[in-house]
Amino acid sequence: MMMELAEDVIMTALALRVFGHDAARLVRRLAAAGVRAGINEMHRHGRDEGQA
Repeated sequence: MMMELAEDVIMTALALRVFGHDAARLVRRLAAAGVRAGINEMHRHGRDEGQA
């Protein structure tokens, strides 16, 4: 798991270096989409188990 995280960080840094602000904007959007997906997943499982 730690190696995967290191790989992701390195690839993100490289993309920022090569593509600049456009890559930073894309990374922020991808991170926000991941957070929204995770929150939706938590709420969906909560309703399936009879929780609000």
